[in-house]
Amino acid sequence: MTALEQAILTWIHLISAAIWVGGSLFIGIVFSPLLKTITDSVETRMQIMIRVGRRFNKIAVPSLIILMATGLYSSHMLLSKPELLVATSYGTFLIIKIILVIVLIITYAVHVRIIRKDVEEQIMSNQMPEHQIQKLRKKIIILGEITVVLSVAILFFASLLDAGV
Repeated sequence: MTALEQAILTWIHLISAAIWVGGSLFIGIVFSPLLKTITDSVETRMQIMIRVGRRFNKIAVPSLIILMATGLYSSHMLLSKPELLVATSYGTFLIIKIILVIVLIITYAVHVRIIRKDVEEQIMSNQMPEHQIQKLRKKIIILGEITVVLSVAILFFASLLDAGV
């Protein structure tokens, strides 16, 4: 791969990371707390978050897929030589990063499973009792926090790999 091709691949990887991590951080740190100042209704806040989540997922999921694809492609040479994975710090950090990505995917899958289409429709049509919405909201917040922490940790390991530590 030429230097220009590597630079383009890295650029695509970084843009995808910015969308995934930046969007997740924005939703968790800025948007979600702001909703509390807009309305006291948990139902209304959940309805707004569902709309935002649907829209965000249209760019976030493709970004996550691109992130994984570009990451795997960038590390394919090392992954094709398993002995290097355990013999070098780069390989160790790459293994940790891959494990964190797998945990992130599992966390996201659990989130999608909890907020499936029928649950979204119940919330959007005000057919879910408030106590059930409260329980659901707590689960979503925990999963969101885990997603953000994992994403930031993955970025840290990406920076270690880039630095060649």
